[in-house]
Amino acid sequence: MKLVRMFALATTGAALLSRAALAQTATQTVTFQVSAINQIAVSGTPSLLINAASAGSAPTSVTSSGNTWSVTTNQSTAWITASIPTAMPTGVTLSVNLGAPAGATSAGLTALGTTAVNVVTGITKLNASGLSLTYQLDATAAAGVVTSATRVVTYTITGGV
Repeated sequence: MKLVRMFALATTGAALLSRAALAQTATQTVTFQVSAINQIAVSGTPSLLINAASAGSAPTSVTSSGNTWSVTTNQSTAWITASIPTAMPTGVTLSVNLGAPAGATSAGLTALGTTAVNVVTGITKLNASGLSLTYQLDATAAAGVVTSATRVVTYTITGGV
């Protein structure tokens, strides 16, 4: 019986050793990178119509709220600028106000022109959506009657490091 036990132990040990001898490993080098990401999107259908004034005062300003914007950046410092491709008619001003995401600063209501202006600064490594976006249209009496027109507002996100 002792001989059978010793044979059984020897056979089990040999089987384990042969399995260990058959084990193999492989390695592989994985290269990875995360590039700079700076994305901005706007939504809504703003429409502005000035059609009233109080006697003795400039035409009444109008706003278009309910629009939103979203941002994603993985950079330490990013900012948003805005511009329009052609100037507004004389006496008419289109302004924008983007609500700032956490940790950033909004420039508040900012008049738009053909030169890009900062509207949000200090954006840092975040993704945020549903941020407020408000347009305001102002006109002076000297603007006269202005027929329906459009301006494309270009928002640009620029990232630092």
